[in-house]
Amino acid sequence: MSDSSRPDIHNDMPNSPQPPVDQAQSAIKNGAKDAATADVPGWERSVIEKLAFAALAEQRAARRFRLIGRLSWLVFIALLVWIGFGLGGSSKSVSTPHTALVEIKGEIASGSEASAELVVSSIRSAFEDHGSQAIVLLINSPGGSPVQAGIINDEIRRLKAKHNKPVYAVVEEAAASAAYYIAVAADKIYVDKASIVGSIGVLMDGFGFTGLMDKLGIERRLMTAGENKGFLDPFSPQTEKQRIYTQTMLDQIHQQFIDVVKAGRGKRLKESPEMFSGLFWTGQQAIELGLADQLGNLDYVAREVVKAEEVVDYTRRDNVAERLVKRFGAAIGEGSVKALRTLPSFR
Repeated sequence: MSDSSRPDIHNDMPNSPQPPVDQAQSAIKNGAKDAATADVPGWERSVIEKLAFAALAEQRAARRFRLIGRLSWLVFIALLVWIGFGLGGSSKSVSTPHTALVEIKGEIASGSEASAELVVSSIRSAFEDHGSQAIVLLINSPGGSPVQAGIINDEIRRLKAKHNKPVYAVVEEAAASAAYYIAVAADKIYVDKASIVGSIGVLMDGFGFTGLMDKLGIERRLMTAGENKGFLDPFSPQTEKQRIYTQTMLDQIHQQFIDVVKAGRGKRLKESPEMFSGLFWTGQQAIELGLADQLGNLDYVAREVVKAEEVVDYTRRDNVAERLVKRFGAAIGEGSVKALRTLPSFR
C-alpha cells in the first residue's frame, strides 16, 4: 500500500488528546488574555492612572518651559539695564588736548535729547575736562522751547566765564529759533552756505471751532473758576481782552529773544527791520547780516580754529535703562498731556 492511500490517523480521530506541550502553551495564552480582560479586576483603573500620570508629566514639562522662558527674559532685561547704566553716561576724562563736542539735534524740549537737562550736563562735563581746549556745539534743530533754550544759553555763559574756554557753534542743516537762541551764546558761529539760520520770533498756535460748532448746533459746556481760566480753549470764543493779553506775553518773550541775540552778536549784527521779524536766511545770507561769522564744519573748526584735531563727544543721551523707565513709567500719557498744553515756542 502506498503512503498516499494510507488514512490520516489524526484526522480520523476527532477527539484525540493534545500533547502536554501544546496544552501548556494554550493555557499560558488563555491566561494572558484573561488577565487583560475581565479575569483581572481593576484594569480600567490601571489605564486611567497611566493617562493621569502622563498628563501630569506633560504639565510639569510645560511649567518648566515657561519658567525657563521667564528667567531668560529677566536675564535679558538685566543685561540691558547693566549695559545701559554702563554706557549711558557721558563722563569722560581725556588728558590729551582735544576738541570737546556737544550735539544739539532735534526739537529743544523737556524730555527730548536736546533738553536743557541733557545738554547742560554734557556741556559741564566738556568744560570740566582738563584736556578739552574748546567746546563745539554741533547744532541741527528747528527750535523749540524758549525756556529750555534760555537755561542752556545762561549756563554756557556762566561756564565760559568760570573755565575761560572758548565755545563755537557749528550749524549743520538748521539753527532756527530756540536753536539760534542757544547758538548766540557761542564766541563764533560757523555755518554751511545752505544752512537755515535765524527765525527770531515767537508763536503760539491753535485752532478755534466756535463758528463750526454754531453751524452744527453743538453747545460747549465748559465750567471754570476764574474769569480767564479757559481763554485758550479752542471751543470757546476769544475776547479782545484775552487776545491783547496773549499778544503782550508773546511780545515780551520776543523781546527777551532779541536782547539775547544782541548781547551775543554785538556789533557784528547789521540790523534791519526784517532781522527780528521771524524770517530765516541761508548760511551765506546769515554771514552777510552778522547772524553768523563764517563758513565751516566740525572738522574745520577742530583742525584750524581749536588746533586740536581729536574730537571727543561729550553728548549725553538716554541710556537703555532710562529709555525703559521713560517708556513704561513717566512717558505714560505724555502724548495726552502735550495735547492739552498750549505753550509758546520758538519755531
